[in-house]
Amino acid sequence: MHFNKSTKISLAVFAILLPTIFFSSLVNSQEKENQDNTTSQTTQNNKAFKLVVIDPGHGGRIPGAYGSISAEKDIVLQVSKKLKEAIEKEMPGVKAMLTRDTDIDVPFHERTALANKNHADLFISIHCNSANSEKRVRGKNGKYVTQTIRRPQVSGTETFVCGFNRLQKGESEVAVRENADILFEENYQENYGGFDPNDPSTYIIFSLMKRTYRDKSIRFATYIQNEYVKKGRSNRGVQELSLAVLASAAMPAVLTEIGFISNPDEEKFMLSENGQAEIVGNLVDAIKHYKTSTGLQ
Repeated sequence: MHFNKSTKISLAVFAILLPTIFFSSLVNSQEKENQDNTTSQTTQNNKAFKLVVIDPGHGGRIPGAYGSISAEKDIVLQVSKKLKEAIEKEMPGVKAMLTRDTDIDVPFHERTALANKNHADLFISIHCNSANSEKRVRGKNGKYVTQTIRRPQVSGTETFVCGFNRLQKGESEVAVRENADILFEENYQENYGGFDPNDPSTYIIFSLMKRTYRDKSIRFATYIQNEYVKKGRSNRGVQELSLAVLASAAMPAVLTEIGFISNPDEEKFMLSENGQAEIVGNLVDAIKHYKTSTGLQ
C-alpha cells in the first residue's frame, strides 16, 4: 500500500496524539473514580452512630441452656438491660434498643427485622454457652433414655459472626443448639427459606445470605474478645458460624457467648453483680472502640 507525503505526515501525527488522548482519558477516569471513592468515604465517616440493638437470647418457653441454679434466658436479659443503660449513659447521642425486655420469646427473623427497620448501626446478640450435651442410651430395662453428658470444666468466652462453615464437630453442636429455637416458630421453613436446624446439609443456605458486613462484624467481634481478655477471661476466639439470628442483619452483627453456664464458677460470675458489671463494661468499651475505629461520629 502506498501513501503520499501529506498522508504519511497525518498518520505520524495521529500516532503521536493517540496515546496522549488515551492516557488523558484514563487519568480523567481515574481522577473521577478517586473523587467518587473520597466522597463515599467522607459520607461514611460523617455518618452518625445512633443506635445499637441488643438481643437477649431465647426467652419465654425457650429457656436456652441451664446451669445448676439458673437459666440462660434470665442471665442474658439481666445483662442486656444493664448494657442498654450503660450505653445510653456513657455514649451521649447513642440509643440502645432491646429485642425483648421481658421473659418472652421473639422469633429470630423478627429480632433482626427490628434492627433493620430502625437502621441500627450494630446488632449484638447475648448468650450463655454450655458444654453439656445429650445422647440416647439404653437403660437397664432395655428402653432408650436421654442422658446428659456434663463437662463442668469447660470455660471461656467466644464471639460469632454469621458465615458458612463446614460445621466441624463441636462447632456444629453450637450452631444446632443456637438455631434450635426456630423449631418453635410457626412456618419456620417459610421464614428461613427452607432451612432446617436439624439438617446440617441445609446450612449451605447461609452461604447465600448477604455478607456485606462480614469484615466489620469480625472487627467488632475481635474488639469484644479483646476486652474480655483484658479482664482475664479465657479467650475461645472469634468464629464464623451459620447462625439464623444474624443472617439477615443489614448491619455489623455478632453473637457473643459471655461464659459457660455449665461451668459452676462462670455461672456464679454471670449471676453476680460484679460479674455482670464487668461483662457490660467489656461490651461498652468494645462498642466505643468500634465506633472510633470506623470513623463514625
